[in-house]
Amino acid sequence: MTPQVFTLKNGLQVIFVDTKSTSLTTILLVGAGSRYENEKNNGIAHFFEHMAFKGSKKYPNSFLISSTIEGIGGIFNAFTSKDHTGYWIKSTLDHFETVIDVISDMVLNPILSGEEIEREKGVIVEEINMYEDMPQRRVGELFEGLLYKGNPLGYDIAGTKETVQSFDRLTFVEYIKNLYHPENAVLVVAGGLGDKSQISNLKSQINSKFENWKNDKHLSFKPIIESQTKPQMLIKYKKTEQAHFSLGFRAFSFKDNRKYALNVLSAILGGGMSSRLFIQVRERRGLCYYISTGSELYSDCGNIVTQAGVTNDLGKVKEAIKIILEEHQKIADRETTKNELKRAKELIKGRFLLSLEDSANVASSFGVKKLLQNKVETPEEIIKKIENVTVDEITNLAKEAFTQEKLNFAMIGPFKEGDLQIGK
Repeated sequence: MTPQVFTLKNGLQVIFVDTKSTSLTTILLVGAGSRYENEKNNGIAHFFEHMAFKGSKKYPNSFLISSTIEGIGGIFNAFTSKDHTGYWIKSTLDHFETVIDVISDMVLNPILSGEEIEREKGVIVEEINMYEDMPQRRVGELFEGLLYKGNPLGYDIAGTKETVQSFDRLTFVEYIKNLYHPENAVLVVAGGLGDKSQISNLKSQINSKFENWKNDKHLSFKPIIESQTKPQMLIKYKKTEQAHFSLGFRAFSFKDNRKYALNVLSAILGGGMSSRLFIQVRERRGLCYYISTGSELYSDCGNIVTQAGVTNDLGKVKEAIKIILEEHQKIADRETTKNELKRAKELIKGRFLLSLEDSANVASSFGVKKLLQNKVETPEEIIKKIENVTVDEITNLAKEAFTQEKLNFAMIGPFKEGDLQIGK
């Protein structure tokens, strides 16, 4: 799976990945997200993602956009994260001309109708309400809000009801001007690309749709300055049937080569039904239904976090936390076996390779890495780095990361701040 990379004259980077599959995913990724926002426009990245589907110069309403894509049997959607936004369409190769026409017009020529903006405000407010009713999702937002308090990286991606209601057309125009530039974007086409002449034709079509996209002054984000010296805790009182919590530690950025060891460490702790935490917290003690560990890395910081939905009893919550922290400490004390290490590596490799059967995952994987890190890594290169992780690396990483001063805990449940203590 060798990617082809080229750059348009205006700086837009384009990646072709031929997977020989039937499907073809075209994704446009832009280096724009909630960490580029401020208190007044928090939520604008996510809101504009919605507005791109509400009408463009050539496709002036949402029905025309959706009927055009669905009329060729395609699937389309978009997403907003803290440091990038993506717009994608999955189709077959013979409909690429329609796909690239729609996706370019949506993003480059949005109408941003005042009437549509006002109507969509109600939709997004209800989306925010929906997330409030989903503690399993919401607790992750609270965790990063605690971790990065005072910085836009800690903001909720959807914004607040107050900020969303305040937006007007000018808010969107200024936002686009600051971040939607070809030099701040990557276009990926992954799937069955056909022969050389077809690939040449794809390049020509892409160039014709994006060559007039202009660059402007690029807005930068406020960097994170790590200064935590003691454990932090945030408990949001809510009458829930489970206590949902995120327990994690500060880590490092995705520029750090230890990210592969961190991935393996996460798998050992809470990756799958054979992981330490799943066995100890769920299987042996019956304290939870779900529990998993993962990491979130940005260009200037990162974290490793375990999330669980635990029996709604204060004693059981305390027991679960105690067991989780003990398992972290065991790894720092070099209680990781070679078989455990091998099993974690195979889990990561297997799931990664299975995900690449979907052209959308291929496109996203190559595109996000190119956009944020300006790197192109093949699956083979990534797997090799996972395979090279050693027990010593896992131990050293755990010793450095799993310390009291880097510990953070967020929970949603029928409890108050004074009910729990985190750390010694």
